[in-house]
Amino acid sequence: MKKHGKVVALCAAFALTLVCVSASSAAHRSGASAKATGTMVYAGASDPTYLDPALVSDGESFRVTTQIFEGLVGLRPGTTNVVPKLALSWKNTGGGKIWTFQLRKGVKFHDGTRFNAAAVCFNFNRWYNFSGALQDPGATFYYQSIFGGYHHNESSALNAPLYKSCKAKGANTAVITLNTPNGPFLPSLALQSFAMQSPTALKQYDADSATLSNGVFRPTGSYAFQHPTGTGPFKFGGWTVKEKVVLTRNPSYWGPKAKLAQVIIRPIADNSARVQALQTGEVNGMDLLQPQDVPSVSGNGKLKVLNRPSFNVAYVGMNLSKPPTDNLQVRKAIAYGLDRQSVVNAFYAGRAQLAIEFQPPSLFGWTPKVPRYNYDPNKSKQILQAAGFKLPVTVDFWYPTGVSRPYRPDPQRNFEAFSASLEKAGLNVVAHSAPWRPDYVSKVNSGDAGNLNMIGWTGDYGDPDDFIGVFFKGESPQFGFSNAPLTAILNKAAAEPNFKKRVALYQQANIMIMNLLPGVPYAHSVPALGFQKAVSGYIASPIGTDPFWTVSVGGQ
Repeated sequence: MKKHGKVVALCAAFALTLVCVSASSAAHRSGASAKATGTMVYAGASDPTYLDPALVSDGESFRVTTQIFEGLVGLRPGTTNVVPKLALSWKNTGGGKIWTFQLRKGVKFHDGTRFNAAAVCFNFNRWYNFSGALQDPGATFYYQSIFGGYHHNESSALNAPLYKSCKAKGANTAVITLNTPNGPFLPSLALQSFAMQSPTALKQYDADSATLSNGVFRPTGSYAFQHPTGTGPFKFGGWTVKEKVVLTRNPSYWGPKAKLAQVIIRPIADNSARVQALQTGEVNGMDLLQPQDVPSVSGNGKLKVLNRPSFNVAYVGMNLSKPPTDNLQVRKAIAYGLDRQSVVNAFYAGRAQLAIEFQPPSLFGWTPKVPRYNYDPNKSKQILQAAGFKLPVTVDFWYPTGVSRPYRPDPQRNFEAFSASLEKAGLNVVAHSAPWRPDYVSKVNSGDAGNLNMIGWTGDYGDPDDFIGVFFKGESPQFGFSNAPLTAILNKAAAEPNFKKRVALYQQANIMIMNLLPGVPYAHSVPALGFQKAVSGYIASPIGTDPFWTVSVGGQ
């Protein structure tokens, strides 16, 4: 287990799919003293999967939804510190089980529906009552990771639900009751998956209609494609798959208005093409600047490089329900057979460090005492033969196409290097690939991406539960893995109020994980972004979903 030119010219060019808001009219209707001017064209690596944030877990989708939707709490830009958003304040009582939120008054969704306590309860109850295809982990990965199960679990693999009820006390007070205390509950509400969405639009555009075909989840209503409706500083203006997503300034936003009149987010999968688009002025900014391209951008007098704080992990996941990776000795042989340091050295240009566990060292609970698996192909062969396997041992290894991620700028080259090192270690690698959108992530989350797969994670808030808790607490279809003692430690850590005890519990869990080997972490990167120097006010977030409402583009 997530984007310039003049407004008038772009309105003419993209008239079929966007709603144009002129700078002067937007400022007039909002009553803002600052005028909204210009457009930012931003290059990501892929289309969103869907635009219903409850049904996605990838950064390309969250990049868009972050501008449209807001949660009860948010994160201070550039940090993982929790701050008020749609909730002004909150208190925790009832032995840690009851959360009372005082809501911001006078807020409306983009369709005019009032945001209030009833809307909060509608959203919580929507997630709690998901059924059918919506209970597939490829659909509601984050809900299952944080909240466990549903009102009526349709699979024995699902956990008991964390959520119990929501009660509206008047228009501006929402009381949420949990079944057990949970320390990460509040910061997890900053996740886009738990953003508030218009009850009116969700019902009108069939947000909960969906199918599951060949293990791939797809919404069948129009909400997730044409009608995402939140309270945020930008409104949805249109989406043409493989071409652009358009966002327009929300003139009625409750807080400081966006400085830009519109944002166009373009999917440019090829890394070199993104850089070229930046250099020619076709785009104003780009994410996922490859490490080897940083010098050429930083050396261009018209361009600049921003660094995203490192808060991620790239890893090779394993599926413990599929032979031969159901065998711990095979997993150990794979761990010793992955030349991780060489991959970090070759493909990250000094902008990454070797990962030894599934959470970054900047996060509490990290420990240097985990088992280490330095590259040793001869040891891999010895382990396999001692376990009774005839060499080579065949494994199915999946990697994504058509995408670059912050933690893995070039998936195919990483895969090729790992495949070569595994072949030297007594393994026969059968390569498989799938497009990032929509198949690859869904296949990984549902456990249908072979014995090995390349995936990664950018943290969403500053708690180990968002890394190792999300991955390994309870039943994990992604890893084909469930370990009761590990789950007990992770649950205890999540509920523990004493910080020092939490640290010790997460350290214990990290050691257990690297002994069990449900995967092999290999990199924590410092992602780079490229911009024209005319772009100002851009704040790179450690979680990878950046606010566009603070941005302005000079000279427009």
